Amino acid sequence: MTEKKFPKDAMRVLKETSRTFYIPITFLEKELKHSVASAYLILRAIDEIEDHEEVDNDLKYTILMQVSELFKEPFDEEKYLEILGPVKDIMPEVTLRLSEWIDACPDRTLPIVLDCSSEMAFGMAKWAKANWDVHTREDLDEYTYYVAGRVGVMLSELWELCAGEKTDRDLAIGYGRGLQAVNILRNEKEDLDERGVSFVPDGWSRADLFDYADENLAKADAYIDSIHKRMIILFARLPLALAHKSLKAMKNGREKITRKEVEETVEEVKKK
Repeated sequence: MTEKKFPKDAMRVLKETSRTFYIPITFLEKELKHSVASAYLILRAIDEIEDHEEVDNDLKYTILMQVSELFKEPFDEEKYLEILGPVKDIMPEVTLRLSEWIDACPDRTLPIVLDCSSEMAFGMAKWAKANWDVHTREDLDEYTYYVAGRVGVMLSELWELCAGEKTDRDLAIGYGRGLQAVNILRNEKEDLDERGVSFVPDGWSRADLFDYADENLAKADAYIDSIHKRMIILFARLPLALAHKSLKAMKNGREKITRKEVEETVEEVKKK
């Protein structure tokens, strides 16, 4: 069987979409690099639907539920564009080109990537319909599992298939959750002011949210400590190092870390 040619353009879109994940993906070897890059683009494509401020929640629910089902079959681009119909004109390039990212994914890893994508789209649909109305820790755990912890599980499955690296599922979920908890803290005011959305459980203070982030980042640290392959350690370490620094900055009353701090962190991780 001839190997698929990975489109160079996919790496351009990835870089434009998120430097935080573009850089770590470049540390991976070919099959993993192409699998994780295409997975990130697929997940970003559906994330843009969930996040779009011009699409109402009921429509988000309908679209994402249908896309979740599409991921369970051989992907039908025509049907996908039909589902996107009412919002197609306002969607970004990464969303419109979803079928290309699926085509770019190596055949061996595609089932793992699409299984994650389907579950994430389902979870996003469910929470969009509920207007991301978080009341309890269980709610927060469920939401952060769908949008981030599930990605940790997918990555663990890819590490095992492509590199023979076995990791703990609970720690993998903690890795994703920890990164997401830091995002929630960073965007807390903006989410509330611009979207009227709060991911903070009833009765929780910001300090409780910091504790939640710390608890999950401790799992993320344990997750990385359990990994033996250097390329995977490098991949996982950069987003985690940035999350730790961002959390520390916010605890000290700063909004976020500077571009210079980000660049310094990239260099630190590369040297380790």
